Amino acid sequence: MSAPDLPEPVRDLLTAVLEAIDLPHPATYGGSQVHDRLLAARVMHAKIALRCALGLDGTPMDLRWDVQHLRERLAQHPITGYVTAPQAHAALDAGKTWSEAVTLPEGEGR
Repeated sequence: MSAPDLPEPVRDLLTAVLEAIDLPHPATYGGSQVHDRLLAARVMHAKIALRCALGLDGTPMDLRWDVQHLRERLAQHPITGYVTAPQAHAALDAGKTWSEAVTLPEGEGR
């Protein structure tokens, strides 16, 4: 069964799990701590959603509910607080120095 052949609720759940774990790499070593903390929290919520969907923690809920609940939990852990590698490369391409490219905007994560 290829991905396009998956039932929509299953595709939605898998997409939400991918969104949970597919964090961009930090541009600097200093951003790794924030990245890793976010990833750990998001992986925990993805694991809970998968366990619920598979009925491993009691009666399975509706997959649509699992997806909605996972996305609500992920919204509590937005991908902020570090400069991502793509953000740094874009800033460098725009003419910023490395130091400027890897500095968080004022008020974000400081």
